[in-house]
Parts: sequence; C-alpha cells; structure tokens
Amino acid sequence: MHLNLPDLITKIGYFGVWAIIFAESGLLIGFFLPGDSLLFTAGFLASLPKSGFNIWVLIFGAFVCAVLGDNVGYATGHKFGRKLFQKEDSWLFHKKHLVKTQDFYEKHGKKTLVLARFTPIIRTFAPIVAGLGAMHYRTFMSYNLIGGFLWTFGITLLGFFLGKSLPPEQVDKYLLPIIGLIIVVSLVPSMIHVIQENQANKN
Repeated sequence: MHLNLPDLITKIGYFGVWAIIFAESGLLIGFFLPGDSLLFTAGFLASLPKSGFNIWVLIFGAFVCAVLGDNVGYATGHKFGRKLFQKEDSWLFHKKHLVKTQDFYEKHGKKTLVLARFTPIIRTFAPIVAGLGAMHYRTFMSYNLIGGFLWTFGITLLGFFLGKSLPPEQVDKYLLPIIGLIIVVSLVPSMIHVIQENQANKN
C-alpha cells in the first residue's frame, strides 16, 4: 500500500504529526515511524498558503513532543532496561536494536543523543539506552534539548524553505521525489552501520 505523506499529514493535522514524533522518540513501538520524512513533508506543506499549517506552531509542537518522547524513553530504560534484555523477540521488539544502539553509544559517546536524532531506529532506542546506562539526567536532558532542537527545526525548516523556493505550479512535480530522497538519505547511516558490522564479523 502506498503511503501518501502529504495527504496523511493534511488529515491528521498538528496533533497527529506531534503524536507521531512523540511515539518515534520515546515509545518502543515507534521505531518504524517516518520521523525525518514526516517533518520534512510537514515543513514543505507549511510553505503552501492553502495548507493551513503555521510553520512555527508546527515546529514548536514537534520540538516539545520530541523532547518529551525522549524523556519517556529515558524513564523506560531507567526503570525497565534490564528486563528489556530478557524480553523475548517479537514482531514489535528485537533485542538487536538495543545492542546496536549500545554499540552506537560506545562509538559516539554522549553526542549519540544528538546524532541519533538523524538515524532511524537508533533514534527510538537511544534515550532508552541512556536511561539503562544510568546517564546523569541533567546531562541527558542537555543533549536531548540540543538534538531535539537541531532535528525538528533543521528538518522542518529545510522542507519549508525548499517549498518556498519552488514555483507553485511545480510543487506537485517535485514533492514526492524529494520525500523519497529524504527517506533514502535518512536510511544511509543505518545501512553504513550494518555494512561495517558485517565486515567486522567477517574479520
């Protein structure tokens, strides 16, 4: 089934977009949600006068929900982290995502909370691993705010200004190819990590 993001965003409005950002940032079931392409497309739509979206309302709400979502993830990791490693794999949960995020932490340290914002799957599990690893909450919150700000403001404004730069009659022509490109680009870090992981296992 083809997912028409512009149509979906128009239907769910501000609160739907914010709910998805919250879920992807802090709930285990949110790892498959399209955060990057969602923010970009919402920003793009906000550049169109007829969309009904105000770019600053959209971004501020997304930022708040991203930060709150990470806080829920941190609390989950802090309280239930060890139990998650004992949990059996299911179609919704795989321990490999936690392990992959731990490896990400070992490589990038505290800045993982910032970098993870731009990496699907890692984005959802990073705050959980931070809570699991007993990262000091003040440290966590500082990086959480920075990462949430760069992600929500950066991706959404990128879509907004790109939409403003295109002639109105060409918006429909370019929107879907650009969304596809954003999805591919957002998956590149994960693909590189998998390739490196496979090479390391072979060696």
